[in-house]
Amino acid sequence: MKVKYRLRDAIDLLYSRGSATSESYTRLVLECVRANDVAQAKRLQSHMNLHLFQPDGTFLYNRLLHLYAKCGKLDDARKLFGKMQKRDVFSWNAMLSVYSKWGSVEDLGAIFNQMPSRDLVSYNTMIAGSAGKGCVGKALEVFVRMQEEGLEPSEYTFVSLLHACSQLLDFRLGKQIHGRILAGNLGGNVFIWNALTNIYAKCGDIHRARWLFDQAVNKNVISWNSMISGYLVNGQPEKCIDLFDEMQLSGFKPDQITMSNALSAYFQCGRIEEASKAFNDIKDKDKICWTTMIVGYSQNGREEDALLLFGKMLLENVIPDSFTISSVVSSCAKLASLYHGQAIHGKAVRMGIDDDLLVSSALVDMYCKCGVTSDAWMVFKIMPSRNVVSFNAMIGGYAQNGQDLQALALYESMLQENIKPDNITFVGVLSACIHANLFEEGQVYFDSIAIRHGMTPTLDHYACMICIFGRSGCIEKAIDLVKGMPHEPNSLIWSTLLSVCAMKNDVKHAEIAARHLFESDPLNAGPYILLSNMYAACGRWKDVASVRSLMKNKNVKKLAAYSWIEIDNNVHKFVSEDRTHPETENIYKELNRLVRKLQEAGFTPDTNCVLHDVEEKEKFETICYHSEKLALAYGLIKKPHGKTPIRIMKNIRICGDCHEFMKFVSKITERTIILRDSKRFHHFIGGKCSCKDYW
Repeated sequence: MKVKYRLRDAIDLLYSRGSATSESYTRLVLECVRANDVAQAKRLQSHMNLHLFQPDGTFLYNRLLHLYAKCGKLDDARKLFGKMQKRDVFSWNAMLSVYSKWGSVEDLGAIFNQMPSRDLVSYNTMIAGSAGKGCVGKALEVFVRMQEEGLEPSEYTFVSLLHACSQLLDFRLGKQIHGRILAGNLGGNVFIWNALTNIYAKCGDIHRARWLFDQAVNKNVISWNSMISGYLVNGQPEKCIDLFDEMQLSGFKPDQITMSNALSAYFQCGRIEEASKAFNDIKDKDKICWTTMIVGYSQNGREEDALLLFGKMLLENVIPDSFTISSVVSSCAKLASLYHGQAIHGKAVRMGIDDDLLVSSALVDMYCKCGVTSDAWMVFKIMPSRNVVSFNAMIGGYAQNGQDLQALALYESMLQENIKPDNITFVGVLSACIHANLFEEGQVYFDSIAIRHGMTPTLDHYACMICIFGRSGCIEKAIDLVKGMPHEPNSLIWSTLLSVCAMKNDVKHAEIAARHLFESDPLNAGPYILLSNMYAACGRWKDVASVRSLMKNKNVKKLAAYSWIEIDNNVHKFVSEDRTHPETENIYKELNRLVRKLQEAGFTPDTNCVLHDVEEKEKFETICYHSEKLALAYGLIKKPHGKTPIRIMKNIRICGDCHEFMKFVSKITERTIILRDSKRFHHFIGGKCSCKDYW
């Protein structure tokens, strides 16, 4: 700082005295370069212009050009270059450097082509600049041109080329360049060695990459980062962590890139607490580390932690980017937290990144998963550009919220915009056909996957077709589809078949599907419970006891059913017959009042949903206090008036009795109830549900 003050004082003195000698200007320019002080350099240049000073050679202006290039002052460099009466190859190279770092590839190429002569630095700058901006083909084209002009590539050339090959994942060309390096005896350079390790790792030859890493001498932090990230991208997070530990034992201090990779590896291994500890130990956390933690929490079912960490990130004055914001929005979507989602949306607007493709697509998904498709559509409609991800979010959102015809219409609009659908698109389209009972149309869309779009249907698509056949009463067709699939049926296929068999009370085929699930996914309680419920509905209590005994012998744990509701930015969670809430007395009082009022309106609790061999009175008491009903009662207590919908989330599928209960409540209270269960959204309005029937 003292150096900059002295430099400013020296230039102040220069202005007070008038003109200066060439030696004084040169000395002060070099001082500006050493201090990276662009502001004083521009003052000095203004003083030269004021006194019509023209240097004899190019040295002085070249130094200024390099300073502007280094500090990203593209306009200042361009103006200075334009007024230079004398230019040499160093002047042109300085301008190449500016455009390489801060300009467009087109401008970089234009400067390169205007050069009266070029040297090795010119070519290296052009290759590195093109590769760095993703124009890998251009970088390789310049490399060929360089050799045609008789220039031998240097170590710097090969590092840039290897970087280009790693971006293209062109392993064949990368190995050819490796051969050139060996032939030129340039393999001793640590930067080349790091680039070689990187390309072998990125192209999947992780064993060769590790051999190169182990053979390298004079390793630096980049060497370790190349190998650590290599293990990560090759799906070997445990080895990534082992090497991270070895790096520290070897005396190397991890940088932000190392830590980001290590944190990702911890999350991939499910070692969340270790990731948290490693993150807390970082003294200077950058944006990448914060974002890695937020994404890791979100992907490992710790969405609340992701939101809390985002709040801490803002308190630390770390500015999030579009990737951070989209990750936080995704956490809000998983929690169905409309309040937080709207708050993050506002933050994105204030930052000016709400129209970023990544952010806006995440916002569409979030609003859909909160049951507010109208807001999702508003975001979608004003997007400056849309891709298959944004269309998928909106199509899937419409399908999940019972707006099936809108989903199919949007799919047709997507095709008209020449956006190619992917596998996720057709999951949304086929789901819309299922819920709208458009069985023939579903078959047409399924056939079009291969015939019209040249894609191979996935297991997800076959699962949708099993639903379509099952719902239309064609269980035999569903069975034939499973037998004729080109894929080996997985747990998704068998569980889907089991579900449609349960819907049609087809115990025979349900038993077949359940047996496959008992073998492939023995600790999943779902198939046991569903088959047990089917037996109970038929009064086959011995078979019910047999299934429950099987669960006990295999130590299968039933997933606890719970519901939650967000009131004034606080989440309230309930389980069946819950009496732990501080306002339990008022909740049960309100719920009992509702039950009486609904009975007067003609509602009768469906005790057949209680699949236990107990007295009718006990069944009645059990069915009346399901978790979603308790959540609804609490919502009505806290928000008794107004037109705001009551939003409830449930971790498993809503039962038939609760489904009818919500329809009646929406009618007698004239309140919209939006309930998201594990299957879909249910919008209860005026005694009707968006799902049209209970499935």
